[in-house]
Amino acid sequence: MTEIDTADLTPPALRIRAATPDDSAAVLALMDGIMTWLVGLGRTAQWGTEPWSASAQLVELIESRIDRGELRVAVTGQGEVAGIVSFSTAASGYVRAAEEPELFINLLASSRRFKGQDVGGLLIAEARSEAVRRGLELLRVDCFAGDDGRLTRWYASQGFEEVEPFVVRREGRPDWPGMLFSMRVEPGGAGS
Repeated sequence: MTEIDTADLTPPALRIRAATPDDSAAVLALMDGIMTWLVGLGRTAQWGTEPWSASAQLVELIESRIDRGELRVAVTGQGEVAGIVSFSTAASGYVRAAEEPELFINLLASSRRFKGQDVGGLLIAEARSEAVRRGLELLRVDCFAGDDGRLTRWYASQGFEEVEPFVVRREGRPDWPGMLFSMRVEPGGAGS
């Protein structure tokens, strides 16, 4: 009987910390890996086909979120970036503004290498904790609602409730269908 090395089958211990400028290349590599996977599946409506690292606009987006202290990274004990979450107190300009103070998740992504290890759930828990630390009771996020709706189902499985669909009009490219979600966050840190 052959022994199975289960080290690769168990989730790694992850630590979440504020991203630093030194993390920029690893964050962009994570996003490029997701792009490669999406393109390989023929799912180009969400982010297109160009790697994030090849787009000056997307590189600037990541770097500016790091500079403003909005980006967190989930890292292994060896420093590998397994996932990222970015949040701020202002929603994206293409969704309806909240009627109360909020924490808004601007970007959430996890490395395909850590698929099935609930890195995304850990990052959502970090966003809920951050909302509590800031005394905010509303956590919102938007996501791509096209293709098979898999992403919207995932956010619902994390405890978010649908608020409303929206469409981002893009010049020279197909419209981008989205869904706005919200979650109430209680002062004790429990999301409902």
